Amino acid sequence: MSERNYDHTAIERRWQEAWDGADAYRTPDEVEDPTYVLGMYPYPSGKLHMGHVRNYTITDAYARYRRMRGDRVLHPMGWDAFGLPAENAAKERDTNPRDWTFDCIETMRDQMKSMGFGYDWDREIATCTPEYYKWNQWLFARFHEEGLVERRDAEVNWCPNCETVLADEQVEGDEELCWRCDTPVEQRELEQWFLRITEYADELLEAIDELEGWPNSVRQMQRNWIGRQDGTELEFEIEGHGPVTAFTTRVDTIHGATFFALAPDHPISEELAEKDEEVHEFVEEEADPEGDEPNGVPTGLTATNPATDEEIPVYVADFVLSDVGTGALMAVPGHDERDHAFATKMDEEIRPVIAPEPEEGSEPEAPDVSEEAFTDDGVLVNSGEHSGLDSASARERLTEGIESAEESTQYQLRDWGISRQRYWGTPIPIVHCHDDCGPVMVPEEELPVELPEFINTTGNPLDAAEEWKETTCPDCGADATRETDTMDTFVDSSWYFLRYVSPDLEDAPFDRERANDWMPVDQYVGGIEHAVMHLLYSRFFTKVLADHEGLEHREPFENLLAQGMVQLEGEKMSKSVGNVVSPQRIVEEYGADTARLFMMQAAQPDKAFDWSEDGVQSTYAFLNRLKGMVEGFVENEPDGTDDAVASYVGSEIDAAIAIATDEYDELTFNKALRESQELVRTLRQYAEYAEPHGGTYERGLSAAVRLLAPVAPHLAEELWEELGEEGFVAEADWPGAEVDRAFVEKRRRLVENTREDVRDIVEVAGIEDPKAIDVVVAPDWKYDALEIAIGSDADNLIGELMGEDHIREQGDAAASYGQDLQAEREALSMTLPPEEEHAALEAAAWLLEREFEAPVSVVRADGADDDVVGKAEPGRPAIEIED
Repeated sequence: MSERNYDHTAIERRWQEAWDGADAYRTPDEVEDPTYVLGMYPYPSGKLHMGHVRNYTITDAYARYRRMRGDRVLHPMGWDAFGLPAENAAKERDTNPRDWTFDCIETMRDQMKSMGFGYDWDREIATCTPEYYKWNQWLFARFHEEGLVERRDAEVNWCPNCETVLADEQVEGDEELCWRCDTPVEQRELEQWFLRITEYADELLEAIDELEGWPNSVRQMQRNWIGRQDGTELEFEIEGHGPVTAFTTRVDTIHGATFFALAPDHPISEELAEKDEEVHEFVEEEADPEGDEPNGVPTGLTATNPATDEEIPVYVADFVLSDVGTGALMAVPGHDERDHAFATKMDEEIRPVIAPEPEEGSEPEAPDVSEEAFTDDGVLVNSGEHSGLDSASARERLTEGIESAEESTQYQLRDWGISRQRYWGTPIPIVHCHDDCGPVMVPEEELPVELPEFINTTGNPLDAAEEWKETTCPDCGADATRETDTMDTFVDSSWYFLRYVSPDLEDAPFDRERANDWMPVDQYVGGIEHAVMHLLYSRFFTKVLADHEGLEHREPFENLLAQGMVQLEGEKMSKSVGNVVSPQRIVEEYGADTARLFMMQAAQPDKAFDWSEDGVQSTYAFLNRLKGMVEGFVENEPDGTDDAVASYVGSEIDAAIAIATDEYDELTFNKALRESQELVRTLRQYAEYAEPHGGTYERGLSAAVRLLAPVAPHLAEELWEELGEEGFVAEADWPGAEVDRAFVEKRRRLVENTREDVRDIVEVAGIEDPKAIDVVVAPDWKYDALEIAIGSDADNLIGELMGEDHIREQGDAAASYGQDLQAEREALSMTLPPEEEHAALEAAAWLLEREFEAPVSVVRADGADDDVVGKAEPGRPAIEIED
């Protein structure tokens, strides 16, 4: 058997060329309802990193598995190619974003091909091409036509030096400096374009419950982001300023409101800031909504509580946000932790008005809220005529009884601002008429509005493209100026999965009939960092297209897997940290199959895992061993007998197939691969123990190669061919086996525990050369006692056991075993029945004989000495070793 390293470079190149030549992964348009497997497409940065490799190995392995199960599979790839990083790279290198982006795409495409990813490259898209972003513009027009686009003022981050708007993540540090030039960032009001996602807030929220194939954590993140709150709006009269509307979900606590708070940018706050120096300084300099502690400033004003007519002080406070609720709130420090912290800081009264539910027959007792707020529902106290009501009833009664109060639903979700003041994005298809037409949509026949040549300038290069900017109004013919904002790149990714079904279609963004047949995506895979925005926007687009473009599916992704990070020594791989491992180096040194197999076996796909060079080398050694086993079989086909050992190996082949198949179905690749590797180990042990039965050994090798093929496809193709099989293994039938998994797992546990017990005895007793090993199975009555103990809820288990004549007859042995069962009662589990346990141990005795080079006898209880039998228990036979 050869242990030399195989030529992974030649093998991988050979099979990649073969797949390409045969169009092995192409999905014809006429296929009906293929299994759609998709990884979130990458931004073309120029180099794959290990996060990419893991993500795309997951989708590739699953796509390959589904093909082998007989599915027609759609597995495309494209590029999220717009975005500020390319624009900045172009400015730094005095080139243009298009050339930079396509150079990066070419590099990354070659790297993906070197990994053996089985994509249908005929369906490749790049969102920066006019052929793609034309349909962003078309969709913008359709959304506008349906009333889902709005233009209004919005506050943005502005760098006066770069003359551009910055995203929040481009504002750095507590000093809020521009990431590019370290200039202090200003806040400016600019007119922005918005998509009205809030029109779909209720459906986006309610449909989350139907996303059963999504991780619960992601679903909860979406719920939190939408942030629906059902509550009450009511008015507090502020002296000199009239009624101010506040929103609360806890109107039952209104009798405990001891102050009123306004957001720093509430109109009253801004008015006060013009004439009150203290308020001005707080609003302009001190307010920090992201701070660890709530902060604020008194205004000297009072607000009238509409339930009590009590006058309470008004503050401007940075924990009140203008885009949450109404930007004004009644503060109840006895029953809200944030209000409690602020009241303690400002020495305001903290009044309890909700008490815990009392014991039946008792009066509610107000809680002590001096140190912390009581935030649960309960029973009202100190609340006048409403005292004694439960919180739910009080909310209903107070909403009905307060004149200005009415039920209200608020959302944290805000409309989606898509305007970006930069060049490398989809031009918004609007012109601004110099006469009276205002903003006018570019007609469909004039789409796409293409980007002009890039101008390397400060600020937005589109503002400098004078010839491109100047145009005429489509409505009246007057002079007009093009919109120079481009679209948020999340627009590109909100529908790209639909473009893959018909990437070359020229008269629509997607083929409606084919999309209705092929959608939704059956399995979507990507990083948890996209759990909210990208997924939420994709769901929004899909619902709009269902309402207005005939799409039959209202959700884009049926099943979602959020893959875990690749780490090095516990820290996420990052260029900034300097701990990046190059996928290209690993491919050159060990091969793509090694990199793929190591990452997929290291942990479940949704868990983070640590990169390990030792693990990579161990994986490479495993692949070399498997290749040597296949070569050894082909060169010297074995001719052993079909005996009990062959039968055991055959049962393990079936078990590995069945369990690995279950795990591939669940995308728990690490468990599937463990089965594959254990099967290879069993086959190797078999070949080392005796001349294998040819048919059994060949079936095992064939099964192992196919079980590994989704993850290590190149070597699997090579070994499939060496075994004399026809066609690609990528197109071969998946092996099949019917087994009782519970039985298999009990049998394996029994065999491994027995082997471990023998090892322990040999080590502890210092036995260097065992002469014989006897494995003694427990007597039948112990199995009966175990079954009774597992099914019993009797307090006196020993008494129940002694009620069985055949157990009671065992005397002290039964009492002693009963005590053991009583002590371990919570951890008991059924084992194999005695005859099946005996048969399983006999079939696996060769493993012990091989390991310890000694004959092994498996003995029934009635054939062994009583003192040995007494040590035997179900699932844990007694061991006797002759030294």
